Amino acid sequence: MTTKTKTPVSVITGGAGFLGSHLCDRLLAEGHRVVALDNLLTGSTDNIAHLAGEPRFTFIKHNVTQYLYLPGRVDYVFHFASPASPIDYLELPIQTLKVGSLGTLNCLGLAKAKNATFLLASTSECYGDPLEHPQKETYWGNVNPIGPRGVYDEAKRFAEAMTMAYHRYHGVDTKIVRIFNTYGPRMRLRDGRVVPAFISQALKGKPLTVFGNGSQTRSFCYVSDEIDGIWRLSQANYHEPVNIGNPTEFTILEFAELVRRLLNSKSRIVRKPLPVDDPKQRRPDITLAKKLLGWQPGVDLETGLRRTIEYFRNKV
Repeated sequence: MTTKTKTPVSVITGGAGFLGSHLCDRLLAEGHRVVALDNLLTGSTDNIAHLAGEPRFTFIKHNVTQYLYLPGRVDYVFHFASPASPIDYLELPIQTLKVGSLGTLNCLGLAKAKNATFLLASTSECYGDPLEHPQKETYWGNVNPIGPRGVYDEAKRFAEAMTMAYHRYHGVDTKIVRIFNTYGPRMRLRDGRVVPAFISQALKGKPLTVFGNGSQTRSFCYVSDEIDGIWRLSQANYHEPVNIGNPTEFTILEFAELVRRLLNSKSRIVRKPLPVDDPKQRRPDITLAKKLLGWQPGVDLETGLRRTIEYFRNKV
């Protein structure tokens, strides 16, 4: 573990988003001064409202695809800005590509200029519809570059390539986290991902929408576990991608039944056609994270879902 200064300064792009806002909390708890940037395209100031008046926290409304300049010292740049759910990146394809390319370039430029550590929030979507299961970091993926999901997949794959180029060519201290399905408070109701979809449908007494036959699998990592892994990676002397996710795997039908049980819901399950290029299996191999970071998830799905359900009760 390394400590650069007594009061490190961290910049978080997408700082008003689901993961970004939780990362703000963690960095403040670690004693950092935090500058959160967000254009609020998919983020919300509601996620950081509790930080109003915190003297070590600053929020700046800014689109990181535009020129990025910040005065003073910066020790860490965490690039979390991007639409991240299927609904978002299918509605915002150009913006998704731009934040993964131009946004990453601008953030790496800031890190280089400030001699700061750079951490890229990448994704398990880099593996596409995987032919390897579970997915190791060494797997190159099975991605359709021109499919509807390609705007997100390829934006993140390009961002990884740019990040490694800045490390190899400019010597920037870079990290890449491949984030697997993460859930918890501050997710948006109209997110398009299965956790808020099923919970909001069940709370409203509506049918739970399962795509395909429901046999496709996902693994779900609670947000506090995910953020802990990301924090540990930011302090590690390692530059290639690291999977951070929960390797416990569930079918979508199993997950739907769990949500119904926890909510004592009578909602029926309805099926719709599987979206184009939707992954059939998704499960991280976290051997590297265990060895390198001493990290593994600690919150089981039922516990995490109960916490998430309580958050959504006040939103529906």
